[in-house]
Amino acid sequence: MTNESIIESLLFAAGDEGLSAAQMADVLEVDVQTVQHVIERMAEAFLHDDMRGVTITTYGEDYRLMTKKENAPFIQALAEKPSPKTLSQAALETLAIIAYNQPVTRIEVEDIRGVKTDRPIATLAARGLIEEAGRAEGAGRPILYKTTTEFLDAFQLKSLDELPSLSEGEVQVQQEADLFFDRFEEAMGETIEE
Repeated sequence: MTNESIIESLLFAAGDEGLSAAQMADVLEVDVQTVQHVIERMAEAFLHDDMRGVTITTYGEDYRLMTKKENAPFIQALAEKPSPKTLSQAALETLAIIAYNQPVTRIEVEDIRGVKTDRPIATLAARGLIEEAGRAEGAGRPILYKTTTEFLDAFQLKSLDELPSLSEGEVQVQQEADLFFDRFEEAMGETIEE
């Protein structure tokens, strides 16, 4: 496996946050200058290769893998079309946590799930199932999230009071969470078929 291949994978996995040359050098166990040289070569090659849809950009000290601006109209067209895909398990878990704990911050959701939730939250927001509900008090004033009326429509609920109640028992909670997911998948299936 080449440094180029590894760096491309690292930048892809890092997403919008990007990575510094020092972070990549640490993973590759090479010096920072080697990483910078490889990235410069890659960025130049990506830029001039019409077969590639991505390029490498820099923001401060961080490098990011980004789509080429020439492809923006196609990306916008994709974003505007409703997706027939069902939500991933991660997105469904995140949605359930937000529904039962709203308004809630991303950090609070991650504390409950035990894993990062950037992508599930972005997916849910893009599908219109959650939205920003202001900012929490405290350090950094993190964004609060809540469900939307589209969420209620998808689950065929009149209000949040109709959500299945969660009791203390772990088995009961799992059964109610499964009911929650089943109702959502049924509702999404009906929406897709219409």
